[in-house]
Amino acid sequence: MNQQFLTSPVRVPGRAEAPALHLLGGPRVVHQGKWLDVPEGGKRLLAFVALHGGRVERRHAAGALWPSGDDLRAAGNLRSALWRLKAAGIDLLDSDKCSLAVREHTVVDLYVLYGWAGRLIGGTATAHDLSALKWRTDALDLLPGWYDDWVLLERERVRQRLLHALEALSRELVRAGRHAEAVESALLAVSTEPLRESAQRALIEAHLAEGNLIEAMRAYDAYRGLVKRELGVEPGCELSGLIRNFCRSATRSREVPAARVRHA
Repeated sequence: MNQQFLTSPVRVPGRAEAPALHLLGGPRVVHQGKWLDVPEGGKRLLAFVALHGGRVERRHAAGALWPSGDDLRAAGNLRSALWRLKAAGIDLLDSDKCSLAVREHTVVDLYVLYGWAGRLIGGTATAHDLSALKWRTDALDLLPGWYDDWVLLERERVRQRLLHALEALSRELVRAGRHAEAVESALLAVSTEPLRESAQRALIEAHLAEGNLIEAMRAYDAYRGLVKRELGVEPGCELSGLIRNFCRSATRSREVPAARVRHA
């Protein structure tokens, strides 16, 4: 996993020494610059509580993580997992008799990603948010190798959130005149989901904003061939109209000076 993405967002002012839980490419725990070995049972417990956010009932967590056996055995496994985490120096969960929650000052990389994506999608991105393109999408795989239902649902949510954020990032970068980065952001979205038309549209818009009509046409032709081959359909009218409208406006801009020359 890209080390830059792991460390940079975690360094929140005044919280540099806070423990960090990495679910992307994890689960892993970092505290004071050191990776901590997480016991196997503790990994699932940390991930389950963090993904659910807020407080989670102990009975619910125990039943979901240890479904085989009765409630007493599941509760015992939960207590054992908590003890093993603390014995390993990983005290990230706040627990009482009824519920569990991630401790207040723990930094969770997934929450950082959601915050970044939310600001971009909501139109409140900061200058730092526009410079966060230092990681690869394959580094953002949530809990790779885990196939529990509660993981699969959250993994799809992460994927959709990331795709929307990358498309929004590309358009923000276009508005800022940073076309090379806009193309790169859109390419990340396209590589994640090649059939996603909104990602292809962001890529073509970035090429056109830079004046690269040939690049835009190449991207459109590649996408048109892909959807024709895979789905047997044509790209949507909005996507097809991007290049057509660009060519029309370019033609009109050339015709106006020519008309002035003839008039003179």
